[in-house]
Amino acid sequence: MPEPTSKPAPATEPERGFTRGSEPESAPEAEPAAEPESAPEPAFTLESEPDTPATAGGRLRRSVLGPLTAVVVLVAAAGGWYASGGGSPAGAAADGTGEAVAPVARSLRLPWPDEGQASVAVEGIGGLGTRGEQKPVPIASLTKVMTAYVILKEHPMRAGAPGAAVVADQRAADESYSSVETTAPVLAGRTYTQRRLLELMMVPSGNNIARFLARWDAGQERVFVAKMNRAAAGLGMRATTYTGASGLETSTRSTSDDQLRLARAAMKDPAFRQIVATASVTAPGTGAAFRNTNRLLGHDGVIGLKTGSSTPAGGNLAWAATQRIAGTTRLIVGVVLHQRAGTTPAEGSAAAHEAGRALITAIRADLPDAVTRAGDSGRR
Repeated sequence: MPEPTSKPAPATEPERGFTRGSEPESAPEAEPAAEPESAPEPAFTLESEPDTPATAGGRLRRSVLGPLTAVVVLVAAAGGWYASGGGSPAGAAADGTGEAVAPVARSLRLPWPDEGQASVAVEGIGGLGTRGEQKPVPIASLTKVMTAYVILKEHPMRAGAPGAAVVADQRAADESYSSVETTAPVLAGRTYTQRRLLELMMVPSGNNIARFLARWDAGQERVFVAKMNRAAAGLGMRATTYTGASGLETSTRSTSDDQLRLARAAMKDPAFRQIVATASVTAPGTGAAFRNTNRLLGHDGVIGLKTGSSTPAGGNLAWAATQRIAGTTRLIVGVVLHQRAGTTPAEGSAAAHEAGRALITAIRADLPDAVTRAGDSGRR
């Protein structure tokens, strides 16, 4: 989609390795890539879920999508991957998300990571479980899922639409190149579409873009962060605290349960789904193209979501994948946090991808038969 044009400042070719901060895998490609075409967008609806009030305790606590007790209605479109199904059966044990763990999960032997935290759910079937102590840990660039969520709530976009026209400020341009954090280049005074800026934030994980979008929306980042925390509270994310829009701050902390709730809420937005499914993005006026930091994207049914890695946070990955189960294409969402914390961002990121891949592979291989077995057992 073409960008609105204004007189750009002279383009500057980015230095190699300028994004070697918290997202080591987000180096620019050697050659600018063509704008990827959007995949056919499935049409579906989800019944709204009640907000959960913030809990007391001296600070605002955030939280989850409420229990998925309402029927989830997912309508398949051409090439679609959602379909209708009910919530988890009553009486099943609850996982940390407040949603009942699906009975089918009892017959699964999932390869949960040995360290950190992990949570998985299947829309229309229920939770598949949670592993690891659910204590708040740094989440690095997974923070940007909430940043995108709030931006899209405040400035809604249709799937495939460019969204608002936004003029980059000098600060965003000045912060475009860094050796200590992941950034994406923008030119001061140039007009960008809202969609392109969200892509530059989510695909190569541009911290400067996250902070710029926060200023664009709220005037000051701290004001935007307050919106992030209010949104988290509305989702019931009781163990989550946001202190910045990018995730650079180690004081931004959450749990796999809370991030799973956010991921499921965000994936209801068609524009968000398209953005996190984008394989590569170009930065207009700079000649730089970037691959998605999510190395699982496009494999084993993976259609998103977001990576995050730093030495304190370790490797973190929220992922969304699809699988045909009992004749219906389902959305599977999972989160792994705090993998190889204290090592290098590259080592943590590799561990998070490995943990995510193992879970996705096992779920896609075993869940269809497990659902069939559960159905057969219920009919006896």
